Amino acid sequence: MLGLGRSVITGLIEAGFVAPQRGARNEYRFTFQDVVLLRTAYQLRAARVPARRVINSLKQLKARLPLEVPLSGLRITAVGSDVAVREGHASWNAENGQFLIDFEVAAAGQGTVAFLERTEPAAGVAPQADDAETWFARADGVEASDPAAAEAAYRRALVLAPAHVNATLNLGVLLSEQGRHADALAVYDAALAAAPDAPLLHFNRAVALEDDGRPFDALAAYNACLALAPDFADAHFNAARLHEELGQMQGALRHYSAYRRLQP
Repeated sequence: MLGLGRSVITGLIEAGFVAPQRGARNEYRFTFQDVVLLRTAYQLRAARVPARRVINSLKQLKARLPLEVPLSGLRITAVGSDVAVREGHASWNAENGQFLIDFEVAAAGQGTVAFLERTEPAAGVAPQADDAETWFARADGVEASDPAAAEAAYRRALVLAPAHVNATLNLGVLLSEQGRHADALAVYDAALAAAPDAPLLHFNRAVALEDDGRPFDALAAYNACLALAPDFADAHFNAARLHEELGQMQGALRHYSAYRRLQP
């Protein structure tokens, strides 16, 4: 509904910027304030600010805001690749808190969000530096507008750095959202050969296996994730749900109990 990809929303949740509740089927349930924050993230992505910078900027913004100041009463602006915040008559950089001289950020009504236009390289133009982080940033910046270009850039990043976990996760989710589960699994398998101790890779691989209709293989992948990260609550919940669907109630109860113990 907001136009945000799963990776951006998951990143905002993992960064602690939004803390949705879980519904009866483990779905996320967002408050109105969460929706305001997610909508702000959407507007920043629409200005083509890379997802990692959106998440970092919003996280720093949350840490710097007084509790009594509502986020909806701020003006958040994409200035080039930076994120600027106007609070009253002051403007400051969301990532480092540095105050800005107000050359480009004009006054706006309370609760509005406005952006300056910025340009991106054309989809087929290579980044100036041929390194994994540059290609990852390139892919992340065009994922919403040009999935094919994003896929190519993520794959180039993984050629240069096969153990690049974030590039793997983003590419895997991108492929799964297109229904290309076998391709997503191939990406996860290649990354796990280079980084076998990354719990998130095992978790996302398990989700892709579920989407591909392979519940037993998915359970094995969730168990591999939990062997590395026993406190991974979502892996316990998903494993419990799969056990329940397969009629394995003892396993379901074990993982549901672990999931409940891990809830704050």
